Amino acid sequence: MGAGPLRIEITRSAHGRGLPVPAMATAGSAGCDLAAAVEDDLVLEPGRRELVPTGFSIAVPEGYEAQVRPRSGLALKHGIVLPNSPGTIDSDYRGELKVIVMNAGAEPFTIRRGDRIAQLVVAPVVKVEWREVESLDATRRGAGGFGHTGHAGEVDPP
Repeated sequence: MGAGPLRIEITRSAHGRGLPVPAMATAGSAGCDLAAAVEDDLVLEPGRRELVPTGFSIAVPEGYEAQVRPRSGLALKHGIVLPNSPGTIDSDYRGELKVIVMNAGAEPFTIRRGDRIAQLVVAPVVKVEWREVESLDATRRGAGGFGHTGHAGEVDPP
């Protein structure tokens, strides 16, 4: 275990006043809830998407990223998804956190001020160094993809 929680600086925009700072709902939560900083109710018609402000900007430490992810309850109950999920907040971005929200459901969905619209997960970033080679090592799967590994109950031949 580390020496404690990762500290991330956060600023609040004027339209974020009165909204909670992103926080984990339970001790076992992986993500912090993000609330909508809309001034007026936002009705999201089926098939439409909107950029929803949160009222906060953050300084993600170098070596980390913040991932904006959907809330499973909104997706299941109302068809509310984040079309670019997970959205990445890079360590050098200092603008306001905004969430692209889409209504993939069949009914209009209303976003009100303070509604929890997404979650934010902070994760380490692995730096890579690409090394071009003539060929890659062989594996059992090879180049098979997009369903190549089969369905539940099916077994690949040995």
